Amino acid sequence: MSQKFQAAIQHHGDVSVVKLSGVIDEDNELNELVDKIPGGTTVIDLGEIERINSCGVRDWVNWLGKLEKNGSRGVLVECSPAIVAQINLVNNFTGNGMVKSFYVPYFCPECDEEKVLLVEAADMGPPPHEPPTCRCDECDLVMDFDDMPDSYFAFLSNQRKMSEPDKVNGVVRAEASGKVKSRASAPQLGGAPASRASVPSLPSIQPRSLTPVPGAKPSPVPSGSPASKSRPPQLMNAKVPTRPPGSSNGSLGAAYSAGQSSPSLAAPKNNTLVYALIAILLVAIGLFVYLLVTRP
Repeated sequence: MSQKFQAAIQHHGDVSVVKLSGVIDEDNELNELVDKIPGGTTVIDLGEIERINSCGVRDWVNWLGKLEKNGSRGVLVECSPAIVAQINLVNNFTGNGMVKSFYVPYFCPECDEEKVLLVEAADMGPPPHEPPTCRCDECDLVMDFDDMPDSYFAFLSNQRKMSEPDKVNGVVRAEASGKVKSRASAPQLGGAPASRASVPSLPSIQPRSLTPVPGAKPSPVPSGSPASKSRPPQLMNAKVPTRPPGSSNGSLGAAYSAGQSSPSLAAPKNNTLVYALIAILLVAIGLFVYLLVTRP
């Protein structure tokens, strides 16, 4: 079989599961699968089909026609965006079958990431159809739908009902149990958005007063607490000086930034100097009185 195209068939009672992957082109070898698929319900998994060209579309339509002649009813599951594009372009692409599930493409402009979300056709409801909400795996923001809703979901307007849905759903669930899928939020159709996990808030840190209480000892700050991490190392064990009367905020802030203590008050003047000034003043007064008395 071609390396570009791979096929695997499993049988679950009267339900056959055909898994196709790769590229459906002129080397698809679909005709080799006709005799391996008996009549009944045929679930065709198309989730790993990367591309299909015009020759592949022709062979695909002919292949479905042969299966239907053998009494097979096709159910398409996990249709990739490439398959959805052909379903909307080619009228008889699904034959007499129906689409059970398909992938919806999304794009995250913040992370430049692409993603596809698996959606059940029955969950889309009546038209107009809107893409379900999908969140980015990287930033958890709501992603943008990477197509036009009117054209991408057009095939849903002509969707057929599935016969024996319980039997098909059971087989699909059994097949999907072994698959690993990326995380995606569940489709939200007319309902409230899914709640996100709450993030615990950080404890609030109250500012501590700069003026110490007389006689009180500063309380030690644990080394692992948020307050110890937020304070600069040079101020962890420093005593907070009181603000002197008349000092400005600018001078006090400059002293803190330089790691200096607050400016201290000037020491009182020397008493000797005061007494000398008083003595000089008394001598001057006495001299003035003497001149007044002795003046003729």
